[in-house]
Amino acid sequence: MSQVMHCKAHVSRQLAEHVWEVSVTLPEATKFEAGQYLMVVMGERDKRPFSIASAPTAHKEWLLHIGAPPDNSYATEVLDVVKDKGELTIEAPAGEAVFKSDRTGDTVLIAGGTGFSYTYSILQKLLTDGLDKPVYFYWGAKSADDLYLHEELQALATQHPLFTYHPVVEEAPQGWAYGVGLVHHEVMAQQPNLSECQIYMAGRFEMVRVIRDDFTARDVPMENMHGDALAFI
Repeated sequence: MSQVMHCKAHVSRQLAEHVWEVSVTLPEATKFEAGQYLMVVMGERDKRPFSIASAPTAHKEWLLHIGAPPDNSYATEVLDVVKDKGELTIEAPAGEAVFKSDRTGDTVLIAGGTGFSYTYSILQKLLTDGLDKPVYFYWGAKSADDLYLHEELQALATQHPLFTYHPVVEEAPQGWAYGVGLVHHEVMAQQPNLSECQIYMAGRFEMVRVIRDDFTARDVPMENMHGDALAFI
């Protein structure tokens, strides 16, 4: 059940050129499920969703990854409120595309840009609970600089034998040893049994639409694909 809360908020760090981590301190402990989001209330009819990047064990402080390039007023206006007022009014938790621990099959997480925050919350839950099946994390971005937690995911892959990290960029720097191109093409090339996996995805609606269509053409059941964007495309 979501509720409206008036929260303290501040920019905790800059993650990339146009991406900031925002810390939201809740007035009371509030539970959420991995994969849920909050709505920033900018007005009576203006509520803007942002995925909660924290592990679901966080009940008093939630982290957001806000991608706010100058031409994105939708996000920059929220960031300005945080910087100017040090607070946000939110409605939370929200979202039905949560991690489903009772499903069978390997887990494939696909993120485009700051859609990373959705999949990162799910990953943290999986690692906290302990992995008993493989988890594959595909993070796509325009450039390597946009993969703002690249080294952290590399370290996690080293620590957890059942976790594999696959970064994919459209513009590869010299010496890049990972994927190049569209992130879901990398998924299709590496996952021969994709139709048996549980797939969680987040990013721009256009990206999710293309992934859905290409995966459906490969006989991936719709019930195996999870992401809030799927309800709107």
